[in-house]
Amino acid sequence: MASGLLALLDDVVALAKVAAASVDDVAAQAAKAGAKAAGVVVDDAAVTPRFLVGFAAQRELAIIWKIALGSVKNKLVFLLPAALFLNWAAPWSVTPLLMIGGAYLCYEGAEKLYAAIAPHGAHEHEDHIAPSAVAPDALEAQKVASAIRTDFILSAEIMAITLAAIPPGSVAMQAAVLASVAIGITIIVYGAVALIVKADDVGLALAASDRPIASVFGLRDPGVGAPSGPDKALARLTRPLGRGLVIGMPYFLSLLSAVGVVAMAWVGGGILLHGLHEFGLHAPGHVIEVVAASVAQMAPGMAGVLNWIINAVAAALFGLGFGAVMIPIVHLAAPHTRALSGWLRGPKASLSS
Repeated sequence: MASGLLALLDDVVALAKVAAASVDDVAAQAAKAGAKAAGVVVDDAAVTPRFLVGFAAQRELAIIWKIALGSVKNKLVFLLPAALFLNWAAPWSVTPLLMIGGAYLCYEGAEKLYAAIAPHGAHEHEDHIAPSAVAPDALEAQKVASAIRTDFILSAEIMAITLAAIPPGSVAMQAAVLASVAIGITIIVYGAVALIVKADDVGLALAASDRPIASVFGLRDPGVGAPSGPDKALARLTRPLGRGLVIGMPYFLSLLSAVGVVAMAWVGGGILLHGLHEFGLHAPGHVIEVVAASVAQMAPGMAGVLNWIINAVAAALFGLGFGAVMIPIVHLAAPHTRALSGWLRGPKASLSS
């Protein structure tokens, strides 16, 4: 009896070691794969805050939460099983599907640049494509849906990079790594976005408080009596910091919005260039490589940095150019796509009535 119990315990310990090794393996592979997708993660964090412009401060966290939930759904419900299935059944389809997503990012980036250069024309184009909602609830839903669509493309790129970085193995291991990267990246991106968009509120609270310790830790009623000595000492730092955040955050958010536009064009253009290369059209990528190599030769000590900058700028310019071509095409196609969408919804409506 005792020997049987010891044998059982040995088996349990062995299984626990195998499980722990598997967890460690998943964590290690997720960390490596997530690092390779870091560039797109930065782009995702830069793109998202622009969808919050124009909303009341009390709605910002709620909107971020909705977008984050949509992002998790994108990654775990749609992209993870699709990536595993396509990687097994039709690996040739991954590149064209990513190129379609890249084209959408290029169009979005070019449209936002068009809005900055010619607001009236861009507004007419947007109304022609899809009339803007007037009611606050409808406008919020529209913005959230747009953010989730953009997140879908960026998430697809993240999942594709992650899957390519995972060594061959079982489907369960690949799924576990993809899920770990998806959840981790979503927490990092939308946690960072929440901190960014609420920084001005934090700054306002710091600038207005002369009792930072009492306010944070609840050591005493912050509205009663004179500030304590530690409060006075710390307030000399926190109040200027708060004023700096209040003054600086609007400029930072404007800069981040511009970075988001460039990021969409950069990622989208990079996807298209890579796809063209995969399909045998090497000329655009070759021209960029030649230019990058020529510039890098001017400063051999910074060759790697200059090569990266030239490739990134070229991808962004290519993406913006492609997106600019897409704007009139989308404008002309909008009535037909709306008619097709209405026709597709028609049978459903008749069935439900």
